[in-house]
Amino acid sequence: MLDVIAVTAPIFIIMAIGYAAVRADLLAKAELRALGKFVINFALPALILKALSQRPIAEILNVPYLAVYALGSVTVMLGGVAVAYFIRRRSLPVSALYGTGMAFPNSGFIGYPIVLQVLGAPGLVALTLTMIVENMVLMPLAILLMESRAGSGDKAYRVALAAFARLFRSPIILAIVAGFLLASFDLHPPAPVARVIDMLAAASGAVALFVIGGNLVGLEVKGMFGDVALIMVGKLLLHPLAVFAALQLVPAFDPTLQRAAVMFACSPMMSIYPILGQKYGQEGFCSAALMATTTASFVTISSFLWLIEASGYFAR
Repeated sequence: MLDVIAVTAPIFIIMAIGYAAVRADLLAKAELRALGKFVINFALPALILKALSQRPIAEILNVPYLAVYALGSVTVMLGGVAVAYFIRRRSLPVSALYGTGMAFPNSGFIGYPIVLQVLGAPGLVALTLTMIVENMVLMPLAILLMESRAGSGDKAYRVALAAFARLFRSPIILAIVAGFLLASFDLHPPAPVARVIDMLAAASGAVALFVIGGNLVGLEVKGMFGDVALIMVGKLLLHPLAVFAALQLVPAFDPTLQRAAVMFACSPMMSIYPILGQKYGQEGFCSAALMATTTASFVTISSFLWLIEASGYFAR
């Protein structure tokens, strides 16, 4: 267990430093947005491009991984929507927020630094595969559910098209496409370009964690414990368990990537979760869920890592 904590503790220490920096007014929360945009628009795309361009196409186009992660994540998302809509009696957009919080992890900011420490270079491939599912499956589905209304099929259709149009303007999606092209034709960037990509990619982990920690300042959970707890259980427990269950339904593949799939699912929800909730007046609730889930993830991630190592399941 101490070995596991040695892996996860640095991740949360960097987040604590970000929190302390904002709390001590060394940085304003508004200034963190620029750092977050740097990670999303430059560092993470560089990381993905590096991962894809350095490996053969057969290695990075892992269909079983994509199927497992998509099946586990979509199951949890739709389950969360159903519970919120039919049991908690929330509107469809708000119910979609519940499902998104349960199934959409912070793979780039929290999941990747942990996976990289535990698994090394294969974590880059797993990150790319995870982001393909997130951006090509989960995000369009989330937007479709949040923007749709009963009986408005045409609107749902237009929303889906608009969602995909926005996705293909995303630097992350462009990096995925460029990386697949380079890998398909066995091409490599010139040495100076490759060096720039390496430098940008190296900045992603620490900066991302710092931003997450700083954004937790001022968030509160008061009066929302029941709904927040529901999302916490869905994200930190049900999501990794659903991905693990999905592994039992597909032919065996690389055990390292199997571990990575479960580890990414252990991450708390994405950092832009409160931004998604703004349109529906749920930014306070989403912020509270983000804070509580991110804080609790230190315990749950460490516990899942310990279970993975202690059981030896993925070493078979």
